Amino acid sequence: MNFVVARKIMPSTGYMRYSPTAKITRAEFLMMIMKAYNIAPDLNPVDNFDDADQTEYSGYLAAAKRLKLSNGVGDNKFAPNAVITRQETFTFLYNILTLTNKLGEGEIEKKVSDFNDGNVVADWAREPMQKLISAGIIQGSDNYIIPYSNTTRAEFAQIIYNLLKK
Repeated sequence: MNFVVARKIMPSTGYMRYSPTAKITRAEFLMMIMKAYNIAPDLNPVDNFDDADQTEYSGYLAAAKRLKLSNGVGDNKFAPNAVITRQETFTFLYNILTLTNKLGEGEIEKKVSDFNDGNVVADWAREPMQKLISAGIIQGSDNYIIPYSNTTRAEFAQIIYNLLKK
């Protein structure tokens, strides 16, 4: 947690509190991952998701839309306050790494379908997750990738630490 907090990637959840087990919303994740890779928010968005509202993450959502980091959830909506799933986490991460040319060529031959729960990965998340598996970014746990589980602040911190410390 110290790594992402010290770099002002992850905000506190109160005075000196970081709530490592708290789940992350889609907007929080997108804002933090964009900060981690120095992708600036749009200051005067001309196109945004209909549910972006005027919040601290509005400019990040507009930039994500413009850069095609996210297509949203349909009907020009992003669902910013929905808790993010692991497959959404990895899809956003794949898009960021591709945009910033930080996703190396993968040499690991394991496939999504090799995981015990690989058959439940959504079609839209399958290719991004496969690329991250091949690149060694996703290893799973006990041969599970748990695509519908939610991402916690501690898991986000660990992902960013692993990627930025390379």
